[in-house]
Amino acid sequence: MENFINSYSSLLIPIALVAVFYFLLIRPQQKQQKKRKSMLTELKVGDRITTIGRIYGTVTKIKDDIVTIEVGAKKVELMIDRRGIDSINEIADAESML
Repeated sequence: MENFINSYSSLLIPIALVAVFYFLLIRPQQKQQKKRKSMLTELKVGDRITTIGRIYGTVTKIKDDIVTIEVGAKKVELMIDRRGIDSINEIADAESML
């Protein structure tokens, strides 16, 4: 019986490490990816966004994975890949920050 317990106790540490890695690293990353994917699929014309290059703009057109945004006071249009969007902003854009 003692051998049986010792053999299972040696498996306990690797199992505990896997559980810790899952709850501290893998699960939060999966949640973040799911949230980002949801944000990108819910993107619509008129949303104020920030790109990964920290450019603030307003979405004017969406076609597949290409998003056209207006930036600056002169309303310059930029075409960016949907994956280049970092966040959707509630209020903050370039004009409101001046």
